[in-house]
Amino acid sequence: MKKLFKNGFVRLGLVLAIAGGALVYWLMPPVAKVESAEIGNGVQVKFKTNGTQIEQYHNQTWNPYFAKGVNMGAAVPGHFPGELEISKDDYMRWFEMIQEMGANVIRVYTILKPEFYESLVRYNAKHQDNPLFFIQGVWSPEEQLIAGQNAFDPKVKQKFEKEIQEAVEAVYGNIDLEAEEHSGKASGKYVFNAGPYLMGWIVGTEWDPVMVKRTNKNNPDAADYKGEHFQSKPEANPFEKWLAEMVDITAATEAKHGWQHPIAFSNWVTTDPLEHPGEPLVAEDMVSVDPMHITAVDWDAGYFASYHVYPYYPDFFTFDKSFQTMKNDKGEIDSYKTYLHKLKKYHSDMPIMITEFGVPASQGIAHTGMLGRDQGGHDDKTQGEMDADMFRQIHQEGYSGAILFTWQDEWFKKTWNTMHYDIPDRRAYWYNTLTNESHFGVLGMYPGKDDVIHIDGDASDWDKLEDGDKTKLDMQIEGFNEIWATHDEGYLYLLVKLSESLEFSNDSIYLGFDTLKGGNRHAPQLQGKTLDEGLETLIELGNEDKGQMMIASNYDLHTRFYGKLSNILAYDPEELEDDSGLFKPWKLVVNYLLEYPDARVDHPFGDIEVGDLQRGMSNSQDPNYNSKAMWQAKGNVLEIRIPWMLLGFSDPSSLSAISYTDTGSKEFESVKVEGVRIVPWIVRKASKEVVGLEGSSPYPVSQLPLYTWKRWEDIDVEYVERPKQSYGIMQKAMREADQPVNQPVNQPVSK
Repeated sequence: MKKLFKNGFVRLGLVLAIAGGALVYWLMPPVAKVESAEIGNGVQVKFKTNGTQIEQYHNQTWNPYFAKGVNMGAAVPGHFPGELEISKDDYMRWFEMIQEMGANVIRVYTILKPEFYESLVRYNAKHQDNPLFFIQGVWSPEEQLIAGQNAFDPKVKQKFEKEIQEAVEAVYGNIDLEAEEHSGKASGKYVFNAGPYLMGWIVGTEWDPVMVKRTNKNNPDAADYKGEHFQSKPEANPFEKWLAEMVDITAATEAKHGWQHPIAFSNWVTTDPLEHPGEPLVAEDMVSVDPMHITAVDWDAGYFASYHVYPYYPDFFTFDKSFQTMKNDKGEIDSYKTYLHKLKKYHSDMPIMITEFGVPASQGIAHTGMLGRDQGGHDDKTQGEMDADMFRQIHQEGYSGAILFTWQDEWFKKTWNTMHYDIPDRRAYWYNTLTNESHFGVLGMYPGKDDVIHIDGDASDWDKLEDGDKTKLDMQIEGFNEIWATHDEGYLYLLVKLSESLEFSNDSIYLGFDTLKGGNRHAPQLQGKTLDEGLETLIELGNEDKGQMMIASNYDLHTRFYGKLSNILAYDPEELEDDSGLFKPWKLVVNYLLEYPDARVDHPFGDIEVGDLQRGMSNSQDPNYNSKAMWQAKGNVLEIRIPWMLLGFSDPSSLSAISYTDTGSKEFESVKVEGVRIVPWIVRKASKEVVGLEGSSPYPVSQLPLYTWKRWEDIDVEYVERPKQSYGIMQKAMREADQPVNQPVNQPVSK
């Protein structure tokens, strides 16, 4: 008995010791350790610039360094970035996945909550031989800059200086930030010193060209800036002098912590120092913010240039012949490669990094680019192939880094060509595949049923849904044995069991949708049949590969906004009358009509169809997986998922659809609806016979069952986190690239 008691006591003591050790580990911050060089009076340097390259101190030697990275946002589905809902577990899991992809750097745009810095320090404590570094961004007061059009406004300067100082202190774990109501800014007690894992600083955000030009105009006598660590050169314009001061404040604040890191300011193509003679929009080539006009005078870590460069914006990437002079590895004329080459050549004596690049995987498209590199419209695989091509080009041109935009999908994002169609303060609660900005990530954030309902023509996965999570529509319609419906944050799902196998050589199948009073009660697709209640949208599946979502012409959001409300697009007023009988393609604008003096040359209005529904397999484990697959048919089973916005929903989480009402302004009104009625029928191609819609005329759509659902909020949002196919493709590209090209011979550190 005593022996048993003793053994038990020992075991209990061991358990308590382990538990105590774990508690101490989580309460006592681990010390961040990296190999670094010492300069001057004990100042530590891990990274520094040398000519046109960035170098890392490793194994007692300065080695050329190529930053292979991802940008990381601050939100997960169901939340806006100001809520800062990413957990320590999320960060720890993501850091491992990011390193596994081959990346060595994470770039963040602003001060994140303390958990980010804590998690990074804890993660790197377990990976001391191969730590994951980060670039810290400092968010500039964008709204005040654009509103006041003057960077020298004392209130703007004061706000930016405060942000810079707080960012430095947060990185070094030396500040307690109080919460600011409605600011979206991180707060909390910062005690983890992540400074040793810093790779560099990027100060500011993309600069509005009109603001820069007016700042220059309103401050012509601004003195050259002569700071302790950074100065403006004689050729600097007033805005660049202001930036030199902001960069210098960053350096001076960091120096107090005994460290130096390379510093850059954020920049983009719109305010680059190159000429874009073929750019149609004047504002896109209006003014330059030139990194070469600022210099480091007492900052051994050095100074580099940072640019966001996408292949589809501004429009000169597509239209400017002077940027179509080089061929890529595939032998294609490539404006992106030409631009990279010219930008690198211009920055002849400083390192330069591309800190944003990429294309989104989405149904929606916002701009078109050369070689199909559009802003959207890609499946996950194509996204990866295009991202990898751009990554390799950046590396080949001798840049010091390529930071992919972005790590995770973020549902809260808006896009200029869908932002008129949704409800801003509820964007984070649903997955809108028409808003391309939400889908740049290589870590997919898919809607809740993505791993439950697979669009593959197999009904067995529906059997796994609980009875309360699916609805059998009480409909007796010729040609249709059963119709089931369910939904999630991204789609309305339908399972249709037909009376006979679907043969597209013989038949077309139609699914009409009624959400509001109004719409088309007759149409050519109805083959002479009429309805007692109109349809807002209509799906036609008429061939083996693709289907099409169409929209009633009087409900057509695109024509209503750009035609009737904005007077940009020509339209026939009769098409906007109720029951026009016309269904039109679902479109999004990709560029506005530009005319002098806003444009150098007239540039036509452009739009693109986004209602194509691809046939395919949505199961990510299937060899034929296609992330854009919207329907599949096998035998007499048809499965289909329909993006909410294509049905006219401005926010499915609150059952809100865009109204027919004319508000008298360039705004749409959203109204609450009860749900959706689905109207199915089949047309025999040879005889034009309609199967379904039988009985009295007009057909009683109003008597069909309504599929409805409960409103959901942030706490109800479910999502599936999964690496996209683009993750694996980028993994291969990142692992192939190590040091920068044209690297100098390693130089040992002088004693």
